[in-house]
Formats: sequence, C-alpha cells, structure tokens
Amino acid sequence: MGTFIGHVCPGLFLFLYGLYQAIVVSRAVIFNESLLYPLWPSKNKGRWARLWKISCEGLLKIVAGSLLVIYEISCTHGELTLMNRELPPRFMYPKEWQHLTMFTLLIINGFVDVTSKNVLPQRCVALEKGALVLSSYELLLLLVSHVKESSGIELQVHSLLISVVFLLLLVLTAELWTPEMFHLWMMETFLFVIMGSWLMQAGFILYRPVSGYPWEDDDMSDLMFVTTFFCWHVMFDALCLLAIYGFSYFWHRCYRPSLKMTESKEAPYHESSPEPLYRLLQEVEQPEKEDQAPLLAKSSP
Repeated sequence: MGTFIGHVCPGLFLFLYGLYQAIVVSRAVIFNESLLYPLWPSKNKGRWARLWKISCEGLLKIVAGSLLVIYEISCTHGELTLMNRELPPRFMYPKEWQHLTMFTLLIINGFVDVTSKNVLPQRCVALEKGALVLSSYELLLLLVSHVKESSGIELQVHSLLISVVFLLLLVLTAELWTPEMFHLWMMETFLFVIMGSWLMQAGFILYRPVSGYPWEDDDMSDLMFVTTFFCWHVMFDALCLLAIYGFSYFWHRCYRPSLKMTESKEAPYHESSPEPLYRLLQEVEQPEKEDQAPLLAKSSP
C-alpha cells in the first residue's frame, strides 16, 4: 500500500503541476506576455493583494513534499534508522532513504521559489532555475541507483522514467541560458506531464494491476506492453496539452476579448515586468546627451 501511494501521489502532483504550467504558458503566448513575469489580473488591494503575490508553486511544493515525507516515515516497518547496531554496522532502508531524499529536494526547491519571489528584494530567476536543475540532477542519480536491484517489469518501468528525467534535465539546463524561450517551456511542461502520468501508471503496474494479476517478469509480451503503455501516455499527454492550448486560445479570443484590453492598460504599471539592461541604459544616456547639447553649443565660438 505504501509503495503504491508513494508512486501515485508524487505522480499526481507532477501531472497537475505540468497542467498548471501549460495554462501559464498558453496564456503568456496568447497575450504576448513574459513567461517569467505573467500579468495575472488582480482586483484585490491591501492585505489580499499581498497574499495574491505569494508564490503558490513554492508553497505547494513545500506542503506536498512535507506530506510525502510524513507518509514515507509512517509507512516504514519498524524504526527508520540509518544503520543497525551490529558489527560491522550496515545501512538500513536504502530505498526509503532515497525516497526521503527525493521528497526533501522538493521541499528545498519550494523554499527557494518562495525566497526568490517573496523574500528577496528582487526576484532571482537564475536562483530558481539553478535549484530546479540541481534537484533534477540529484533525482536522476537517485533513480539510476534505485534500479540497481530491479529486474523485469520494474526495471523496464523505471528505465522509461529515467529517460524522461534525463530529457527534462537537458531542457532545464538549457533554460539557464535562455529562460524566456517558448519552445523550452513547452518541452519542460510536456516532460513534467509525462513524468507525472507515468509515475501514476507505474504504481498500478507494480502494485495494483487493473486485471488483479501481477505482471510476469519472464513474459516478453508484458515487457513489450510496458513500452506500449508508455507510448500511449506520451500521446495522451500531448493531446491534453493540445486541448489546453486550444481551449485557452478560443476562450481568450472569443469569450474574453475585453480582458486583453484591460491588462494592456495595467501592464505599464506592473512592477515585475522585466526590461533589458541596455534599454534602461539608453533611456538614461539619452537625456544626458540632450542636456549636454546646449552647453556644447554655447561653448563653441
């Protein structure tokens, strides 16, 4: 039961997180907004306006990671210890400690998001992306070590998951240099959704088969259908994202035409809208040149 929930709950969180990110990306593309600084409409003022600006993603990561840590500890048979008291001492519960490390990475990543968006005087996107890349890199190492004792169906399921995490790591690493590239955000969202849906499917394959009978490690048909199910997940997730983008496009274009006009009026007063540094320098240097021009004209004979 514990291992089933341990696969399904993180998978559900990643799947919903990917769908939320897909909505953010689609809205930013439709309204030609910044991917890092979306202009969400807020009619609240005062104390509620401050609550609106809190990093919801970071808080969700902290809450989800904390709940998963508590659940993992409660499902451990016996006391969760690092080493036994025998001579020589041996490490205990290796997979449980790996699970706790993964969930702790999620909590740390949530704290980094909250700190960057709500604690620091200015948001540090490089800090957020760097923490996400570091967490993904450590997750990949843990997954590779996690399947050392696996074989058959379990090895095939986790190998497909490792391939998704590896591709996600490449995309997140590329975002360190181009954080505003739309194609990378699309790929990141797609990979998060695939990873979440496949984690949920892995829980049912390994611990709760729909047929009621366990999958056979020696049956080549079962091994082949694991990959087939993964391909079906990829196609289903692609259709989900396509539906989100299509629905967002028709909703904002056909049913909410006035929303774009109201946000375009509020956009110049948005505090978080980024401007390139060279444009700011040009705006500062231009008045200085205009002030120096009359002085040069007077000094010339």
